[in-house]
Parts: sequence; C-alpha cells; structure tokens
Amino acid sequence: MKTGIIGLPQVGKTSLFRILTKANLTEHQLANPREAHVGVAKVPDERLDKLAALYNPKKLTHASVEYVDVGAIGQEALKETAYIGHLRQVDALIHVLRAFESDEIPLVAPIDPLRDVKNVEFDLMVSDLGQIEKRLERLEKDLKKMKTPDLEKENELLKKAKAHLETEKPLREMEMSPEDKKRIRGFMFLSEKPMLYVLNISESMELGQDLEAAVVKFNLSEVAGRQNAGTSAICGKVEAELTEMSDEDAAEFLSSYGLKESGLSRLIRKSYHLLGLISFFTAGEDECRAWTIPANSRAQAAAGAIHSDLEKHFIRAETIRWDQLLEAGSEANARSKGTLRLEGKDYIVQDGDVMHIRHSG
Repeated sequence: MKTGIIGLPQVGKTSLFRILTKANLTEHQLANPREAHVGVAKVPDERLDKLAALYNPKKLTHASVEYVDVGAIGQEALKETAYIGHLRQVDALIHVLRAFESDEIPLVAPIDPLRDVKNVEFDLMVSDLGQIEKRLERLEKDLKKMKTPDLEKENELLKKAKAHLETEKPLREMEMSPEDKKRIRGFMFLSEKPMLYVLNISESMELGQDLEAAVVKFNLSEVAGRQNAGTSAICGKVEAELTEMSDEDAAEFLSSYGLKESGLSRLIRKSYHLLGLISFFTAGEDECRAWTIPANSRAQAAAGAIHSDLEKHFIRAETIRWDQLLEAGSEANARSKGTLRLEGKDYIVQDGDVMHIRHSG
C-alpha cells in the first residue's frame, strides 16, 4: 500500500520523507524537483514489541508503509503526465502543511494552513473534474452508437461525481456504493483518495502541548472531522534530531519535551489506519511478526496474507488478543484459561489478534 506525500514549496515535505523512510537521497535526486522518491517505513507497534519480549524470537518483523514523495504541488504540476501518474498510483495522500517560522527557510506566503488545505484541495478537484468532463464527452458519443447498461451506469455515476465536485467537495466525501467504487476505481481520482493533513510546527519548550493543540490553533478542527480524512502534527526539526540518536537518548529527549513518543510514530500509525488497514500477529520463538490486512477481513483471507496455501487449506485459526496472551504469560496458560479459542473461516479478524493458522496443506 502506497501513501503519497504532497505539499506546497518550503513546507518540509521532502525532509519528512527522508526522516520517515531513512532514505539517503543524492544531490542529483534532490536537484530534480519532478523526480519522485520512494521509500518504506516500519509501523511502530508497542504490542508487537511486548510480544517479542515474551517470546525472545530470532526475528522481529513490523508492518510497513510505502511512501512516495513528489515535487511541490500546483495546477501546473498536475498537468504533467509523469507527476500526476505518480499521484494516481498511491492509495492515500499526506498533505504537509507549513506551520513553522524559520529564518533559514523563506516563506512563500504568510503561514495559513487552512488556506493551503483549500488551495491544494481545489487543485485536486479541478484535475478530477477535467478528467470526468473528457470521459463524459466520450461516453456521449458511445451512447449514441449503442446503449449498454454498463455505459449508462458509468455515465450516471460520472455525472453525479461532476455535480459533487462542482459544489467544491472532494470525491472522498461523496456517498458511493461498493459497486460505484468498483466502477470508478480505474480513474484513480485524486480527490477520492483518503487524506491525512500533517501540520509541521515550530520547536518550543512546550512541544508536547503544542502538538496536541496544533489542530485547533491552526483552525483545522472542521477539516479533521471530514469523511476519509484525518490530521496529525509533527515538529520536523525535532524529528530530524531524533533520527540521529540512540533509542535511550531519544526517549530522554522526548521526555524533556513532555512526549512519550515521536510525532513521526503517530503519523505513520495514522497513515496506516487511514488506508483502512489493521495488524494481526503471529508469535513464536522463530519470529514475531505483524501482518497487514484490510479492516473487516475474514480469518481465511487473513491466512492468505501469510501464504496463499494457508488460505487454500484453511481449517481453523487459534486466536487470542495480544494483551490476553501477555497476561496469561504463555499459550499453554491461555489455553487452560479458555482465552485461546478456535475460530472458523468467517471470523472477522480484530486489530491486535494473535493467530496460529491450522491447515490441511
């Protein structure tokens, strides 16, 4: 699953990408403003770390999210085939918003994150509207030649989407049936993608409080409550310093700011959940691992995330919540307590389940 990172110039977008993915970008890569950068970040998960402490496995594998950093966004950039192609391929977007002062990084315009949200959203909607209008012209010609139920349904859906965009609302806020979503999927509309707005704020001695208050301070409360959207806040300057530290020094550094974890950890988790994803775990002496599946997945489909053969030959899933397993101290204790249970193929896997798949393969 890919998440695209977008933003206006001088907001700290590429810096955030580098911190997230620990990518070492060359001067040549940085010199080309239209080159997309791709990297992977592991999803921090205290639950998995605690399971690893119980099992002391040979290997520990966290879930991961792939991030794509593209050049500064704007109407001109969105007319470029390569630029828009990168954005169409992602499953969700992170819009980095400048909310920090800096003498070293000049301001392109006065700090106003809400204005930037509206401007970029407008550009995404204009791009989608242009795509819809072209397709509707083509459909009109095709329908004159021969009417088919598929073409008529597509025509009706795109007219509905056009009307929705003309009210200046993104497609992620339009009500659609599963059939509608399937029909529209091939267009890869930009304003339909889930959006996480990330405020990049200034460093301060009360950083913990400032991060908590940022969404309200910069008037993004209404934006945060919208459908398929979310907000987070980080201090890019502090996050960059944290990447240079050992885990012990980083924990002490965060504590001095009144923080329990980095803003980056929250951001990665939020982008993971924004994609509609959850984690279940497999745990043992060989490996403790987080597996990524869509929310509301059945147990048999979850088994397929591990290996297609497990889905094919699925019998039962031995299942327990991660915290119940820790409380029991071992699977044997959990079994005797009755908290380790057998679930069938239609069981809906919950975020944080620990599972062992029984199969006939």
